[in-house]
Amino acid sequence: MRADNSGQSMLIRLDDLRSYAVARTLFAPTTLGRAINRLGFVQADPIRSPARAQDLILRHRVKDYRAGDLEHRYPTLAVAEDFFVNYGFLPVARQALMHPRVPRTRWSAATARRAQAALDFVRERGAVHPREVDAHFSHGRVTNYWGGASNATTHLLDDMHYRGLLRVARRVNGIRVYAAHQHAPGPADAAGRDARLDELVDVIVKKYAPLPGLSLNGLVRRLRYGAPQWAEDLDGALERARRRLASTRVEGIDWYWPADENPCSARHRPEDEVRLLAPFDPIVWDRRRFEQLWSWSYRFEAYTPPPKRKLGYYALPLLWRDRVIGWANLSVNDGKLASDFGYVAGSRPQDRSFARELEAELARMRVFLRL
Repeated sequence: MRADNSGQSMLIRLDDLRSYAVARTLFAPTTLGRAINRLGFVQADPIRSPARAQDLILRHRVKDYRAGDLEHRYPTLAVAEDFFVNYGFLPVARQALMHPRVPRTRWSAATARRAQAALDFVRERGAVHPREVDAHFSHGRVTNYWGGASNATTHLLDDMHYRGLLRVARRVNGIRVYAAHQHAPGPADAAGRDARLDELVDVIVKKYAPLPGLSLNGLVRRLRYGAPQWAEDLDGALERARRRLASTRVEGIDWYWPADENPCSARHRPEDEVRLLAPFDPIVWDRRRFEQLWSWSYRFEAYTPPPKRKLGYYALPLLWRDRVIGWANLSVNDGKLASDFGYVAGSRPQDRSFARELEAELARMRVFLRL
């Protein structure tokens, strides 16, 4: 049960939460800018199988979207690449809520000097490819996060971008081209800081609701990456969120969602459609919620050794109506789309409408991939 703003109560079932989770994020396709603004954040991933995650996410929500449209149109949009709870794209107004970002680790004097020299170089040229910076400074190699060797210039530019000194102006063949940037001053007092944190938490909730309590907790704590300067204030932000959000307890689990939304609304009825979702789509991103709503474990296995994979290298969750019933691995061979499906129940639904809608989704995928 939960009480709404009028003091009345309603019975909310897991079926309601399932339909609500699907319908609230699969809104009617709109323009690219409006879709990103409504989503609040679009996670990015460099793997292209058969397209990058950000494109696979946006194709359901942007009218006439084609793979690569975001990269192509990015310079004309009020959108920024940055780290939020993960790396991706978000409206510049929401990016500004996290800046000026103050990382927990300070640069050494030598690194600060190299960064200042690189920043002066970028300012002088307007926008630069990392290759230009490397050719000018020859910074050499460094050990990266995974223990391998990386270009030191790329590493430095990435760090400068994270710290807000640079912005991504565009991409060339997937490589970031940087321009200099300076964020406005941050809030001067605790009230301003808390207000910004609350807005950031609202972006999370609006994107991923309904959220189990443990998932809300984990996502709010991931703001320590996007806004490390406020890491010690996240407990307070989480407590304020619990107080202002709507919530209910279903089958022993606390669920949270925006207070102005109704999970039992008739508009959340499932459509007779098949959707192939990106591994990072808002519907499936939270693996804890996924198991609670659909009673099976979906795993992203691109980085799993091939002999240990159960679903496939880049398995796309298969949504039918409001149920994720299986997965698909897609590839393009000789200009043709190849598909391989797996089903949780062991076989595909026998419903004729499923076969029709599956073929319609594969046809949409071919158009999206420009085949």
